[in-house]
Amino acid sequence: MPKPLRVRYSRIARLVDELLEKYNVHEPPVNVHRIAIGEGHQISYEYLDDEFSGFLLKGTKHFVIGVNRSNAENRQRFTIAHECAHALLHDFDDIHVDKAFKLRSPLSSKAIDVEEIEANTFAAWLLMPERMLRNDLLRWGIDVQSDDSVAELAHAYEVSQQSMAFRIANLLSRLR
Repeated sequence: MPKPLRVRYSRIARLVDELLEKYNVHEPPVNVHRIAIGEGHQISYEYLDDEFSGFLLKGTKHFVIGVNRSNAENRQRFTIAHECAHALLHDFDDIHVDKAFKLRSPLSSKAIDVEEIEANTFAAWLLMPERMLRNDLLRWGIDVQSDDSVAELAHAYEVSQQSMAFRIANLLSRLR
């Protein structure tokens, strides 16, 4: 499969929706570990250098998702979702290694590496599904300008406050 030339947002949305439906996920936090295992992946928590968040090792029958065990639990959840995206969306030889990535890394903000943008998008959309997030924003009456409100929502979804703030900003920008 050739490298994608542009981010395939529709495909990512469809895959995320299918996984949420398949694993009967209707409220946060999304059990990304259960989804990864259910999709046939093994998860291995490893001591990795600080510059590495995780890796994806292609096996004969399944993938092994390596997660840096010294990262915060929210980071580990994002890494699992990110590596699941690579397994579902991308082709690579034997191993794919992710250096410590940020939701808005220098590469993703410049739209240079489409596969990393797709993996980050997939991870954010899986961990913070649009339907759930919209409902919670409306139901809770969250003040998206308030750090405390964003932190409360991030806690409910078991993601970092930075990830939640970025996801909300992205969602609101599409509604305008």
